[in-house]
Amino acid sequence: MTNAVTIARDGEIAIVTIDNPPVNALSFHVREPLFAAFNALQEDSSVAAIVLACAGRTFIAGADITEFGKPMQKPELRDLIANLETIEKPTVAAIHGTALGGGLELALGCHFRVADAGAKLGLPEVKLGIIPGGGGTVRLPRLVGASKALSMIVSGTPIGAKDALASGLIDAVIEGDLVANAVAFARQKVAEGGSLLAVRDRNDKIENVDLAAFDSQAAELAKKARGLEAPIACAQSVRNAVTLPFDEAYAREREFITKLISSDQSRAQRHLFFAEREAAKVPGVGKDVKPRDVKRVGVIGAGTMGGGIAMAFVNGGIPVTLLEMSQEALQRGLGMIDKNYSISVSRGSLTEEAKAKRLAAFSTTTDYADLGDCDLIIEAVFEEMSVKKEVFGKIDAVAKPGAILATNTSYLDVNEIAASTSRPQDFLGLHFFSPANVMKLLEIVRGAKTAPDVLATALAVGRKIAKVPVVVGVCHGFVGNRMLAARGQDMENLLLEGASAEQIDKVFADFGWPMGPFQMWDLAGLDIGWRNRKATGKTAIIADALCEQGRFGQKTGKGVYLYESGSRTPIPDPEVQALIESKARERGIERRTISAEEINERTLYPMINEGAKILEEGIAARASDIDIVWVNGYGFPIGKGGPMFWAGLEGISKIVDRLEYWYARNGDDAFKPSPLLKKAAEIGKFSDDA
Repeated sequence: MTNAVTIARDGEIAIVTIDNPPVNALSFHVREPLFAAFNALQEDSSVAAIVLACAGRTFIAGADITEFGKPMQKPELRDLIANLETIEKPTVAAIHGTALGGGLELALGCHFRVADAGAKLGLPEVKLGIIPGGGGTVRLPRLVGASKALSMIVSGTPIGAKDALASGLIDAVIEGDLVANAVAFARQKVAEGGSLLAVRDRNDKIENVDLAAFDSQAAELAKKARGLEAPIACAQSVRNAVTLPFDEAYAREREFITKLISSDQSRAQRHLFFAEREAAKVPGVGKDVKPRDVKRVGVIGAGTMGGGIAMAFVNGGIPVTLLEMSQEALQRGLGMIDKNYSISVSRGSLTEEAKAKRLAAFSTTTDYADLGDCDLIIEAVFEEMSVKKEVFGKIDAVAKPGAILATNTSYLDVNEIAASTSRPQDFLGLHFFSPANVMKLLEIVRGAKTAPDVLATALAVGRKIAKVPVVVGVCHGFVGNRMLAARGQDMENLLLEGASAEQIDKVFADFGWPMGPFQMWDLAGLDIGWRNRKATGKTAIIADALCEQGRFGQKTGKGVYLYESGSRTPIPDPEVQALIESKARERGIERRTISAEEINERTLYPMINEGAKILEEGIAARASDIDIVWVNGYGFPIGKGGPMFWAGLEGISKIVDRLEYWYARNGDDAFKPSPLLKKAAEIGKFSDDA
């Protein structure tokens, strides 16, 4: 054997151990010796049973994703599993850490599976735009039933050992030494004797399935897919497992994965997989830079944003001191936090005991001095420079040496705020997205003097609280909001020239956005943008007119749309259309028919162009960082891989040509192609080295 696969003996039990750090991926250099090991042990008459285990921190966490899209070297995973299923002596998978994707599929090739109490098991391939390719869609239903398999495979969400035992995925939860107990389990199965039944031959859980109920469940899951192909294929493949003979369903699974793996959607989702890992690599922050300890966090402001930020830290196991100006404001904030946790309890995602434990992790105060023991202090107050500076003056006076100070600003100059403190090296921006306890993105804004270990700490803490952290530079709006402004630059002109709000929103929905820009305006509140425009001396012809009429969106029952009796369903409003047409007449604009293609060109293309400018200025380290920001913070369709990746699919040269057309037509600098965009057009993609 090789270092990647070794065989040991405990009497008549053979222990095959995979050791392929960091996650024991099923690379070719693992598959080849593993295949040979199974053959050798099958022929060895002194071996009564086989235990398959893994070294390190986890069982097999999946296939080697770097091999995707390339000719697969033999033996493939399917060959390994088929070989394993021919062994006529008990085989036991001993699972710790995670058994994911190909790792779980290999375990399904064993007669039995045991796991430690902390193990997680799942088939997350759907998140890469594909379906399980090693028989997972046809073997898993035979252990857990069609409905459970459908929800696991279409969601891609792993389940814990307790759930796995209850559903039949594993045969025992092990306390104590996993491998020793797995050996004892195998020895017991040898002693029991009897025939061994491969998972592929177990049919009791897929007999008499209520197909109408199954199809209804699949349809509900399909609604959440929002245009993604892989979840639909997953559902069909599980259905095949129920309605077709094993070999036929197995062959169909291979057809699905062969088609999906070469699709743009899968390429996009694999791009995002690697992009998220690349985002953790920050220039100037080497592996030798150690993060600071963060044992308690202070959050200033218990409103919607501050409360959500506080919840995110408590949910991640870090206690919080929550500060407000009055006890009344604190009680309002805690009441909203309690309400949010109660909703989780009602949905079954949180127990009452867990809710009580989390609420106990909040301390409240109206005195800045009580922040003195916090390792990280975040302000989430009104978006105004003078207010921010006043708050940080108070924080600076009480924070202990080495405490990290962070602003949650969406737009303001982080360097200017940092300069108002005596410790700019300990200062940075932590831009959370609302609701902060739900949204995954965390823009970490690197100030001119932010110390490397402060960035390392922000990255580590961000991951601990289940965020996707991306380091960005200082500019107005950073990455996300700056590009959002570019996307909306021509939005009102489109309305004035002939498009309707509902038409534009439909074009966005058809593209794959969760909602259109005008629905988003109404959800967020038109008054927020109005207040910002008044503070900066800017105007918006239509949005300002709506605000002057008290139309602030959903909270007032009318904005761009009407909302009846507290409903969140937007209804087109003839009064708004009349307002738009009136404003067009005042400006001598002749309205015309505007196509979906034009709407995309005048909204998405300027956004891509702004992204190129952000790269030119070094605000983002790489194009893939921008994609991570937009997918996780702004709802850019996952199946399109983020705006910069999608630009390559759309054709960057086409984008440049159309931007030049619109720039010649209206002279708006948002449409003037940046030098980097033109350079990217020459090679058909954005280079992270550009």
